[in-house]
Amino acid sequence: METTRKSISAYPMLLLLLLVIGSIVYGVAVLEKELFLLLVPVVIFLIKGFYLVHPNESKVMVLFGKYAGTVKENGFFWDNPFFVRKRISLRARNFDSERLKVNDQLGNPIMISVILVWKVLDTYRAAFDVDDYQSFVRVQTDAAVRKLAGMYPYDDFDEDGTTGNQITLRSGMDAVNETLEQEVSDRLSIAGIEVMEARIGYLAYAQEIANAMLKRQQATAVVAARAKIVEGAVGMVEMALSELSSKNIVELDEEKKAAMVSNLMVVLCSEKETTPVVNTGTLNH
Repeated sequence: METTRKSISAYPMLLLLLLVIGSIVYGVAVLEKELFLLLVPVVIFLIKGFYLVHPNESKVMVLFGKYAGTVKENGFFWDNPFFVRKRISLRARNFDSERLKVNDQLGNPIMISVILVWKVLDTYRAAFDVDDYQSFVRVQTDAAVRKLAGMYPYDDFDEDGTTGNQITLRSGMDAVNETLEQEVSDRLSIAGIEVMEARIGYLAYAQEIANAMLKRQQATAVVAARAKIVEGAVGMVEMALSELSSKNIVELDEEKKAAMVSNLMVVLCSEKETTPVVNTGTLNH
């Protein structure tokens, strides 16, 4: 468990160091007493105790293999020279993972990457519970991405071309990113890492199926568009027949109605412009 350690200010110890150095110089150079050289180990002892802590940085103190606390206060300090001091940054960091080739819930190969914003929250766990916490972040993030991809399909289209109610990697970004952030947080918590944000940075079908999936999406869109066109055309034909009948413009038997419906449907549903043919005779010719 992380404990906070307070070290003494280095400035009084720096003054003491200068006094000891001055005493050695005065004793050897002026008094010509080599006995003052015995103070050299004291100088070395004092120098080894000085250290700096920059803003948003910490120093984990270890004394002969035993954790002695973490200094998070920034400044110039002096502490036991026998301490082994390990620097751990408390700054927020970005991690943009490599594009991984994984399978979605339907087994389709996709390319996916994640952008992670994280920082060290517990220096004890980061220093001692894992071998290398930065490498741990990379490996566990990749593992979380692979698991996430298998939980959702890349896309989900119904037969009518509309998306279904199922959450997908492409359309359900908010829910997917929330799941990803929770999954990564659970994995990195044992290393004392706080996940500030996790979101998908890149998402696409793998190259070997990208063209086929693009054609499928285009076909689905075309079918959906044609369905809307036919639906509108049927309504317009129905309206035309109703108006002709209600206003007594022309009397049409069932055969003539069928012919008119056929012609109107061709005109309304055709992808190309139609060329009208003007009948100058009777309806029977």
